[in-house]
Amino acid sequence: MRAVRPSRTLRTLRTLCTLRAAAPVVLAALLVLAVPALGGCGTTTDAARAGPSLPSGERQRDDLVKAAQQVLVERCLAGQGLSSEGPGAEDRRLQGALFGRGRAELAVTLPTGYTVKAHTDGCLAAARRELYGDERRWFRTQVVVDNLRTEARQRMKHDPDYRVAHGRWVRCVTPADGPRPERPDPEAAARCARESGLDTVRARLEPVLLARVRTERRDQLTTYRQLRTRALHRAADLYAARTVQKNREKGSTPS
Repeated sequence: MRAVRPSRTLRTLRTLCTLRAAAPVVLAALLVLAVPALGGCGTTTDAARAGPSLPSGERQRDDLVKAAQQVLVERCLAGQGLSSEGPGAEDRRLQGALFGRGRAELAVTLPTGYTVKAHTDGCLAAARRELYGDERRWFRTQVVVDNLRTEARQRMKHDPDYRVAHGRWVRCVTPADGPRPERPDPEAAARCARESGLDTVRARLEPVLLARVRTERRDQLTTYRQLRTRALHRAADLYAARTVQKNREKGSTPS
């Protein structure tokens, strides 16, 4: 069993800093998409009752949730006197503030045998609670849904046709004068996948197995969609509130 740990601190800091630097541009674009236009006869009241609209594209929706999570993380860090742009001397403290400290409270073991773990006391966890409402439920669901394709590929290894094709692939990438390398040359591996028929077998089996896995995990998929929809609405509300606050600070109101 292998534990999948959070990204290394330096990598995480770079990611957070990149998001923070991009946040004003991202927020400006998303606010245009997420906040309904105000003005006109009756539209203000109707829009306020319905709440902010959501972006239509999946990528834009993902960006909206990610940007909202980043805002919440920065707010949490600021409450502890920290920032994702803090100096290297605060690296350990920042990692604890981001991911939590001590033993991970959440863990999900996948059918592949891997175990994914997470804390409940860091700023990332707090941001997810704010967005998704139930952090534990979201964590369990997200881990399963994010690994559906991996689960399908794991099942593929038990298929007789796959095993035969994989055996041909192994013989193809193994040098005549030595053992099979642990990591074959990428070009040789790709060539052998074609010549052995492994690519063809994968292309035939993966869609079928993935559909089967998705059917078996339909409850988790339903929960995933419900929680993600909640996060989308929460993110849109967050940015709508930020827009109103900024307008008030400037002494103006939307028109």
